[in-house]
Parts: sequence; C-alpha cells; structure tokens
Amino acid sequence: MAPRSDSEGGASACAPVWPGLPFTSRSLLAPMEGVTEPCFRDLVLARNASTALGGAFTEFVRVHEAPTPKRILRRHMGPLRFAAPVGVQLMGSDLAKLARTAANAVECGAPLVDLNFGCPAKGAIAGCAGSALLRDPAAVERVVRCVVEAAGPTPVSAKIRAGFDHDRDLEVLARAAEQGGAALLTVHCRTRAEAYCDEVDWTRIARAVAAVRIPVCGNGSVLAHADFERMRRETGCAFAMAGRGALADPWIFSGAQVSAAQAAQFLLEYAHTMAERNQIPAGGLGARIKQLLRYWRAGGLVANDDERRAWLAERSGDALLERLEQVALNA
Repeated sequence: MAPRSDSEGGASACAPVWPGLPFTSRSLLAPMEGVTEPCFRDLVLARNASTALGGAFTEFVRVHEAPTPKRILRRHMGPLRFAAPVGVQLMGSDLAKLARTAANAVECGAPLVDLNFGCPAKGAIAGCAGSALLRDPAAVERVVRCVVEAAGPTPVSAKIRAGFDHDRDLEVLARAAEQGGAALLTVHCRTRAEAYCDEVDWTRIARAVAAVRIPVCGNGSVLAHADFERMRRETGCAFAMAGRGALADPWIFSGAQVSAAQAAQFLLEYAHTMAERNQIPAGGLGARIKQLLRYWRAGGLVANDDERRAWLAERSGDALLERLEQVALNA
C-alpha cells in the first residue's frame, strides 16, 4: 500500500479524539532522530488507518544558530499528507529563535508544535537543549510559554523525560509544562541518565497524570499492540506512544498480522522511497535497513537471533535488497 498525496485523497477527514488536539486516535508514533524522517514515517502512516494511528511527529528540528527557515521545516514535514496529523518537533533553548521557528512551522501548515525536553545526547546537553533543560523547571516553563505565544491557536505539546539524573522533580517538571500553556504533556518514563535502558517504570507516567490537568501521553516500552491499552489503563494517560516498538513492527498500531512477504515489501519500499527522494544516508540503503532489522519482528521475517545475525551480517546493500526481494516474491 503506497502513500497517497493530498490530490489522491490521502488526507480524508477524521475527527480528533481529544478537544484541542488534532490526533485521530490515542495511539501515536514517537519522534525518533534518524528514524521518523518522512520516508519511514509515510510508510507507517500509509499502513495504519487514522483510527489506529492517531498522529506522528517529525524528527527533532534543532534550533540553534538561527530560526529554522520554512524550506527546512517543509523538508522535515515531507511531501505527503494523511488523515492522521504530523506535528513538528523543535529542540532548542533560545526563546526568540524558537518563537520564530514555531511561527514558521505554523505558516507551513503544522497542525501541532512539539517541544523536545528529552534528547539525552551529549551535544544537546552541551547546547543547553533537550534533556539539559530538565535541570531547570523554570526554563521549561519559559520555553513552552514562548512557543505557545508564537504558535497562536495551533496547539503546543511538550515531551519530557522523568528527570535528568533522578525522577524526584517529575511532578514539578510536568506542572512547569502545563503552566507554560502546553496542550499535551508526553512523558518518556526513563530519566536522561537511564537513556534507553530496557527497564521502565510506568508509575512515573501515572505520577505525571496525577500532577496535571492537561492530557498526558505515555512513552516507554510499548512493544506490542496490546501495550497501548495496557499503558493507558495502568497509568491513566490519555495517549500512548510507540517508538522502538514501531521499528520492530510498523503495524503495531493496528495490530495487523502480516506475512513475511509483506514485511519484506515494507523494507524494499522504504529503500525505494529513500532512493527516489534522494534521501540515501551516508552508510547507504543497507545501513538504514539494518537499523530496522536490529529490532524487526513483523511477519516472521526475522524468526530468531541467528536469523537476525545473518541479516545483519550481509556486507553488501545490494545483497541485502536481493534477499528481501526473494522473500517478497516467494513467501
């Protein structure tokens, strides 16, 4: 199933599920640097109905030396539109530059502006952006308020981690985002120090829910379709978000069970789309496909750890694509 453009009817109307927010279901695709660029994101949106996948986000747009121009924001937003909205995520700490960038995003048609207070990368921390701001709740509030004022009627959301190197200030951080005017708070339930460890504590999401009146989106170890509802039930969050779970299974939002051929076809179409849009990464198409194969579970394409090692051991991108083509044709 190929993505459709506006002219092909890909953006048919679907009612939002929460007042003041554009999302069409309570299950969302998490923003992931180096992953949720338009090629991958469009294929996932195309394969999950808007009643199953309620929205997605761009990779974070780093606002550093100058406000981000509209041409760059349009590139992050991609060429296609779907019934489920795609918010533009910004990361930075300079209020004037963030405000101008947020206004540019709104003028480009962004249905929501998201603020990244969660990136744990050393570069973000050195630049006093991302999770670095979790050390200063007042700064979180200032950034949110500034962007809310710049975005006008377009809703602004804030994504935080449970804390910088501990979770004791989680409620303070949650209320800072709310007091700044955020319409939605997303809580990644790991701290910056915990990075992307396998252990998660969903009670941190429940604590944020209890601390604020705005809706909360939970993020952390949604690895199967049933986890969306389980997270909402156990924590009281209004929305739940999948990140690495969607790398393993792009159909996680609908719960569809696909064949090995369909799984291989997704990866082949991903490679084709990157090549067609001149988005081939420095390591080549094979490297980008392996990024997904490290997690992949959909369709039984990677049945066990031995098979995963065999896929990842393919040295040639062409050989990897040829192997996928054989599965797509013969499965």
